[in-house]
Amino acid sequence: MVEILIVYYSRGGSTAELARQVCRGVESIPGASGKLRTVPSVAAESEGAARPVPPSGPPYATHDDLRSADGLILGSPTRFGNMAAPLKHFLDGTSALWVSGALVGKPAGVFTSTQSMHGGQETTLLSMMLPLLHHGMVIVGIPYTEPALNETRAGGTPYGASHVGGSERGAPLGGEEQSLAQSLGRRVAQLALRLRAP
Repeated sequence: MVEILIVYYSRGGSTAELARQVCRGVESIPGASGKLRTVPSVAAESEGAARPVPPSGPPYATHDDLRSADGLILGSPTRFGNMAAPLKHFLDGTSALWVSGALVGKPAGVFTSTQSMHGGQETTLLSMMLPLLHHGMVIVGIPYTEPALNETRAGGTPYGASHVGGSERGAPLGGEEQSLAQSLGRRVAQLALRLRAP
């Protein structure tokens, strides 16, 4: 059994829903399981301390989660064409894993959500890939052989799954967006299984 860790940050709910769809894709592959984790909010000192742990939802990701996972899929809303600060803060703390090579050779993918069609989805996805490449991970995208990538009008890129929510907070994912998120999960799980095979 391979375990794929899905780590995300979400404020409005769209990125969390993408994470659940990615996890469904992972778990549709025999021999693979998904593990959902989130990261805590961060705030500038002038804004006060970070929010307390929420009473419900997935636990916060740890370095042990990363170390033990067979693959990793990261998700974040866009912030000026970049990943959100909480996810960046979490990744910035993984230098001990980098030094030890704990993530080298493991497959990884990324997903994002934006409010607008031109809200920086692709640059956000690329910004999440950079630390993964430094860790020596194998980046998994979504090829155009996936029919939904050619049909979607509300999100989805070859760099990773995505969602355009518009002005409606927590807007539901369209069918193509769900399909592409599940495809990303399946592809990372399948590669993890192939890499695990003797």
